Amino acid sequence: MAAIILTRNMQLAKHHSSGVVGVVCVRGYAAAPDADAPRPLRTTNPAAMKRGTGGRSSFNGIVATVFGASGFVGRYVCNKLGKSGTQMILPYRGDDSDINRLKVCGDLGQVLFHFYNLEDTRSIREAVKYSNVVINLVGRDYETKNFKFKDVNVNGAARIASICRDAGVDRFIHLSSLNVEPNPKALYVKGGSKWLKSKYEGELAVRDAFPNATIIRPADIYGSEDRFLRYYAHIWRRQFRSMPLWRKGEHTVKQPVFVSDVAQAIINAAKEPDSAGRVYQAVGPKRYQLSELVDWFHRLMRKDQKRWGYQRYDMRWDPTFLLKAKLTHWICPGAPVGGLHPERIEREAITDKVIPGVPTLEDLGVQLTNMEDQVPWELRPYRAALYYDAELGEFETPNPPKVIGAREELRLFAEA
Repeated sequence: MAAIILTRNMQLAKHHSSGVVGVVCVRGYAAAPDADAPRPLRTTNPAAMKRGTGGRSSFNGIVATVFGASGFVGRYVCNKLGKSGTQMILPYRGDDSDINRLKVCGDLGQVLFHFYNLEDTRSIREAVKYSNVVINLVGRDYETKNFKFKDVNVNGAARIASICRDAGVDRFIHLSSLNVEPNPKALYVKGGSKWLKSKYEGELAVRDAFPNATIIRPADIYGSEDRFLRYYAHIWRRQFRSMPLWRKGEHTVKQPVFVSDVAQAIINAAKEPDSAGRVYQAVGPKRYQLSELVDWFHRLMRKDQKRWGYQRYDMRWDPTFLLKAKLTHWICPGAPVGGLHPERIEREAITDKVIPGVPTLEDLGVQLTNMEDQVPWELRPYRAALYYDAELGEFETPNPPKVIGAREELRLFAEA
């Protein structure tokens, strides 16, 4: 190769008559293997063969099956998976129009759809047999005539985990909930929250079927098309222009988390081998009283007490609101209006309990988002008199909610 370079440069020098002396540097190369020879493969598993330089048009070696991809959290998870070059298999039930929009999350051929039923083991097995990562985001906030809490949160989760173990799936990630316990304290619903109890039993069932499963326990999740901000912004959640809350919301402390942070934690857990078999608490960076949050939401929507007549009161002394919640769930069992149903009222009155020593999203390398930076944009479409074109500076910026400290929180519950 060096001789060819030297000969070529000497031929070029003959065509120049300027008398300039050219110096040719000749570098010797070691004998390289034949470029046409096939490279030895470290593995014959196609899922481990990375292709591309990274990004949506590459393949990072992960084939992920995402159950519940058409849900609130699932859309964010699929977008982040596709952005990093993951091949996705998205099981769905019902109409395919609910899932087709996720086709653009990945490049051509990277997003595949598969019809399944949560009670059909064969369809679940077909959905996971080519995957090395399975993410279970299936959940139900309220019971319907077809699916009870135990059917979805316990039996369904255990069935998916068991099939993944038999199929040889490397990683299984299960989305549970914060505040899960075997016997939740009853506030409004007799016997306590059945949803939290079923989530606790679901964790035990998943751990029994897939011991190395990663479990993520999120607090209330907010974001676009969520069921937290829009729940309190909905007209059906109020009584005229008043907001009923359990004990006026002053004895409930919440730590909401941004949906994009939860999705990023799931992606990081799938790529981090040390996260196998661990439990992570998905909570936001700050804690607030529920009363402070709801008042702030209404200030952002320009529905405060001064301009709109907003007020907050104790729902325990308003039997009409509790009756409205029961009637809503009875009349609209498949989709309660505004997400209002007795189980939701029960859960919203429970204080978020963060267990010391249990890892959080920061242990997965997630930089948490502050509510003050995101919520104003989320609630902008719900402003009063949205059609009004306000002058610059006509409305003052609402004061952010007050963060409750650890000592103040201890004092609050000591007085209760």
